[in-house]
Amino acid sequence: MNSTLHSNDISEIVEADRAHLWHHLIQHKPFETNDPRVIVEGKGMRVWDAKGKEHLDAVSGGVWTVNVGYGRETIAKAVYDQLVKMNYFANSAGSIPGSIFAKKLIEKMPGMSRVYYTNSGSEANEKAFKMIRQIAHKRHGGKKHKILYRDRDYHGATVATMSAGGQDERNAQYGPFVPGFVKVPHCMEYRKQWDVENYGERAADAIEEVILREGPDTVGGLCLEPVTAGGGVITPPEGYWERVQEICKKYEILLHIDEVVCGVGRTGKWFGYQQYGVKPDFVTMAKGVASGYAAIACMVTTEAVFEMFKDDANDPMNYFRDISTFGGCTAGPAAAVENMRIIEDEGLLDNTVKMGERTVNNLRALMDRHRVIGDVRGKGLFCGAELVVDRQTKEPVEEKKVQAVVADCMAQGVIIGATNRSVPGFNNTLCLSPALIATADDIDEITAAIDKALTKVFS
Repeated sequence: MNSTLHSNDISEIVEADRAHLWHHLIQHKPFETNDPRVIVEGKGMRVWDAKGKEHLDAVSGGVWTVNVGYGRETIAKAVYDQLVKMNYFANSAGSIPGSIFAKKLIEKMPGMSRVYYTNSGSEANEKAFKMIRQIAHKRHGGKKHKILYRDRDYHGATVATMSAGGQDERNAQYGPFVPGFVKVPHCMEYRKQWDVENYGERAADAIEEVILREGPDTVGGLCLEPVTAGGGVITPPEGYWERVQEICKKYEILLHIDEVVCGVGRTGKWFGYQQYGVKPDFVTMAKGVASGYAAIACMVTTEAVFEMFKDDANDPMNYFRDISTFGGCTAGPAAAVENMRIIEDEGLLDNTVKMGERTVNNLRALMDRHRVIGDVRGKGLFCGAELVVDRQTKEPVEEKKVQAVVADCMAQGVIIGATNRSVPGFNNTLCLSPALIATADDIDEITAAIDKALTKVFS
């Protein structure tokens, strides 16, 4: 055993953290007087911090990742066995786990054909953007290069993916951004932008209006989340996706579905787009692909797109001239194969549907006791409760009160999430995304904690 990695001196670990780590998404000033939070162990749905406190994790590792729960020895063993045999070779060559997982993944995605391994969800999205741009040069003289993205959607933390980011507070202070990315309206029915009967179709028609404004011959791609995640857990209204698909076909626009959050079971199907009968040209994924046991992300596309990059073998610029260094790591696909087996063998897709329904029902029951809950929405184990000052006006609750609810749940030993410094004025949605192994008792404990926290914060 490596004594350095298994130090019993927790105070030493905490001080090393305070002195040397730069954490994600956190203001570090409070660490000058307060200890940083250090998570030291996880099992099933629960994690323990450096002080020994147990928490029920309702956000799958904080960012919708640990889909099959903590402490899965079979995944750890699969990774160990693979690393001892062959840990890495650049993905210009293949590997055994890379080939096996690609085959298994494509079997879950009818109509898709090719898997491109990469380092992260952000980079997977950039690969799709680059392919769309390269296709524009190969087939349209570079003109059909614009990529549409949706207000409130999120696609990553690189400058290019932030250029396609619909969350202004996440983008603030990081511009100027990459040209050629154009925003389309969100499709959130709770906050209607049009007073019409067929709201889903109207929200999709707004995309067509942007295409016509920009010029159909300049638009090459449309990038959307199947369910908007960090922008407020926004489920698409009826008729939306069918109309989106029609519009993309009409104007020969490549449809890119970002499944980094929704993919690999989160909504109750293998992928969120499969809930809506969509046939994408690109699908990107990360997070739950290996449940965080190893880093892996994938950009998946159709055979038709793949063929565009080999139609002229005599042209030295014709192929996709790209590499992701850690796309050649074998730990990711080895973990992903076992992660997929667990989901199948334990019936976790069915469990996700059942526990998702329980979560939504529990949250809706809370609406009877807490008028601060204006809307409950979700798909599978991906649920949100939007908090408002008044149900009639739908005025959002201020962000600090939403965070107070999160903090109170944490004090109770339950970790929940919330939209946070993302959409100006609308960081008012509580977010739940427990592991796909969640039980009825887990769901009831999570929603009971929210009940108590709402009472305390808004009484």
